[in-house]
This record gives sequence, C-alpha cells and structure tokens, in this order.
Amino acid sequence: MKISIVSFLVSACVAVGVSAKMVPGYNQTRRPQVHFSPPVNFMNDPNGLFYYNGTYHMYYQYNPTGITAGNQHWGHATSDDLYHWHNQAIALSPESPDEGIFSGSAVVDVDNTSGFFGNQSSSNPGIVAIYTLNTPSKETQNIAYSTDGGYTFTKYSGNPVIDIDSNQFRDPKVIWHADTKKWVMAVALPTQFSVVFYTSSDLKTWEKASTFSHHGWLGNQFECPNLVQVPVHNSQQQNSGEYKWVLVISVNPGAPQGGSFTQFFPGEFDGTHFTPEDDAARWVDFGKDNYAMQFFYGTQNKTLGVGWASNWQYTNIVPTSPWRSAMTLPRQYALWNDPVLSWQFISNPTDMSTIMKKNLFSGKVTKSQNIKLGDGSGAYYFDIYVSQDQGQATQRANFTFISSSTKEELRIGLLMDNGPFFFIDRSGTKGFDYPLFTDKFATIQYGGIGGWHVYGVLDKMILETFLNEGEQSATTTYFSNGVLDKLSISLDSGLSATVNVTALSSGWDQ
Repeated sequence: MKISIVSFLVSACVAVGVSAKMVPGYNQTRRPQVHFSPPVNFMNDPNGLFYYNGTYHMYYQYNPTGITAGNQHWGHATSDDLYHWHNQAIALSPESPDEGIFSGSAVVDVDNTSGFFGNQSSSNPGIVAIYTLNTPSKETQNIAYSTDGGYTFTKYSGNPVIDIDSNQFRDPKVIWHADTKKWVMAVALPTQFSVVFYTSSDLKTWEKASTFSHHGWLGNQFECPNLVQVPVHNSQQQNSGEYKWVLVISVNPGAPQGGSFTQFFPGEFDGTHFTPEDDAARWVDFGKDNYAMQFFYGTQNKTLGVGWASNWQYTNIVPTSPWRSAMTLPRQYALWNDPVLSWQFISNPTDMSTIMKKNLFSGKVTKSQNIKLGDGSGAYYFDIYVSQDQGQATQRANFTFISSSTKEELRIGLLMDNGPFFFIDRSGTKGFDYPLFTDKFATIQYGGIGGWHVYGVLDKMILETFLNEGEQSATTTYFSNGVLDKLSISLDSGLSATVNVTALSSGWDQ
C-alpha cells in the first residue's frame, strides 16, 4: 500500500483548509533532499522504527493541522534504502482534541505472542505499536496492532496496558530479549530522571523489573530511552564479533549546548537490569540538532538509527514553510573503547550508493581551491583528509560553503591552537536570527595516523559532519538566504588535504 505525495498533501491540506491547487512539492529553497521531512506541517521525534521484508517503516510525531508542535499523531513513511521515501497515510490518531499520540515504538510479532493475529502467516506477521497516550490528567502506555504490515492499526480494547497514574510517564521503547524470551520496555519518568524497565510475554501484561535513575547528564528531564545491542569495534575499527548493550537517553531542556541533546551509556543488560560501564555523561552528537534518536527494530546484526534534526529551543520558529523539521541521516552505529577518550559511539551514514550522482572534485589541495557545487539536487557529500606535513601551533584548515549571490558562509575546519579542534561556524548564514540559535561548535579531534578525516553531507538546511571514521559527529541546521553553491578551501602552510566532493540526487526524484 503506497499513497502518493500528492494524495497525502491533498488530505493534509484539506484538514487545514488549503486548496489542493496550493499543494507544494519537495523543491523549496530550504527543503532537504536526502534527509526525510514531512510534506507539510510540523514533525518531531521518530517513532516506531522497524524493518521487515525489505521495507523500512518510520513513524513520527506529527501535527497534521499546523506548523508548530501540538495535536500529536503518528505520521508514516516507508523506504527501501532509507533515502527514497514514500509518504503514507497517518497511522495513529487521537480520539479527541485533548488527547495526543505521543512517542513510542513498534515491533514485529513474528510468533504472535500478543494473540492479535490468529492464523496470519509467518511471512506476513503482525506489527504491534506501543505508544504513550497523553491526556490532560495523565500519560499511559497503550498498544495498537496492524494486520497489513504497519499501514493501518487497531487500538487494543484493553488499553492502557500500563497506568501508574502519572502525568510524566512516556516514550516506551520495546525490544525482544532473546535470552529471557520476553519483551522488554524502557520508558521514561522524565522529571524523576529515571528510565523504568518492564517485561512481558504478550505485550499486553507488563511487570516492572527495575529502574535506572540519576545517571549521566540530568538536565531538566529524561525522554525517549532506547535500549539496543551494538557491535564492538577493535583497535583497527573493525567488528570484533562482540556486542555490548547501550542505553540512549534524550535530555530536554538543559543540554550542555542548550535545549535538547542525546546521551548514551554502554553497559550490560540481563533482561531486567541495565548496568552501565560507569557514570560518565557521553554525547551522541556534539552539535545542537540531534534529538530523540531511535533504533530500527528488526535489522538483525546492524544497529541503524535516526534522530530528529532540530532543537526545542527554536524548532517552532525556524524559517521553513510549508513544513518544519527533518530527520537526521540514517546512521549505522558501533562502539569503540578508545584508549584516550574511553567509550565512543561510532556513527556513519548508511550506504549512500543509491543517491550518489556525480563527482564534482577529486584531488589534492596544498594551499587553496574553489569548487563549484552543482549538477545535483543541492545536496552534497564531501570527504576530506587533512595531513600535517610540517607542524605549527597556529595552523588552520578552513572549508567554507559560500553563496555566490548573498556571500553568506557556513564554515567548518581544523584549528591547531592548543588542540587540534574541529569547529563549525554557522554565524555567516543570515536567514535566521535568534538568541538561542548558538552559532559555533567545537570539539577536540584527535588525528588518525598522519592526519584528520572529516566527511559529511550538506543538504539545503542541514550539515552533518563525521570525524575520524565516525568517532564523533555533529548535526547542525542552518538557514541561509542564498544557495550555498561553492566550497572554498584554505590551508595554512604545512597542511595539505585530499578532497572529494560528490553531488547527490534527491530522495524525492520519484
């Protein structure tokens, strides 16, 4: 079942009284082309990510009637490669205006443990969504089931499945724990800085197992917990064959950079209790625009995830229309115990071969180079390896994306002063001015053998950068008035760079 973009837009526009003749496409100046965004209106957290039979399903927090947060439904999209998306009909809707279908997850109930699916064949198993129902008086955990592969859902008549009479109790993430042969739910008690674990045999009856509380960076509340097994890399950054559990917790407000951010805890999970390696606070992303990340259910030995590319400090007022917000690139995750930095959550974009279009530049730069960006959708992949031939404390390497029409700049680079530091500077883009829209970010970037590896994607309003094979990453939104159509490279004496830039095709070419 696939609904066309036009059909989806018409139904959404009817809800807000917009003429079908005004339905937009995906070609607005600031519209991302390889990051998912909704056709119209407001989107935030990814929900219910799962993969089955060749198709990735992504649900998301969605307001079908406005361009600011509220009126929470579950929007829905599907993809074969995580870059080309098909918009689907809204999957879950509230029953009354004072309800909201808040964040949650989805699982493939292959063995019909829930009993919802009768004689449905194993080749077409049922899908169970687990979500928070928000009302004026409380937040409860509810379930719904789908017999058509996740396109339409029936709410369970016995809802709620967990009710602790609290108005701060949300965002259930459910996984299957093979060793104990039970479902495990991680759900947040936000203002208690806690994640509670429940177990169940049938997804309907849940038993409280343990509480993980007051660890890491507290901020003002915990949200969107995710528990996942992750492959561990060895010192050569290759899969060691080992796996370790990771608990991911989002914090909002109160992040170190301000507003929203996501932290992770490597550790062990025995089916009821999570034990972290230590109590350190570790960032998933050193930028300011990666929140509420969730992992796909059903991807076997690959740990794939998506986050919401925004920040609650300014998401309701950023200058995009007729939509607001996008998702991060889909990423594949691993762990590495760095001898200097301790546990690192390695992340890299998933296979981009289906959107690689044309190489624009490939070569070595020793001083300066200007690269014209074009022949694509406005989205670009860049891969830069900086070598230090002669070391000086004040050396800099600047890589600046420039608009020829407005002279706006988005700058990244390496600064050797007491570092080396990798920095991002979005202050040169002038389409959005707000006190909390922090304009500069930096992190220590320890080099590899003989140099530093920087790569990522520039996509209309989102810059994602990855350092040294994914040891660190940053997601940064920006809002320029002009199109960034040139990459200018400037290297101080003693530095050189091997540079590749590739134009990307649009995920919405279909």
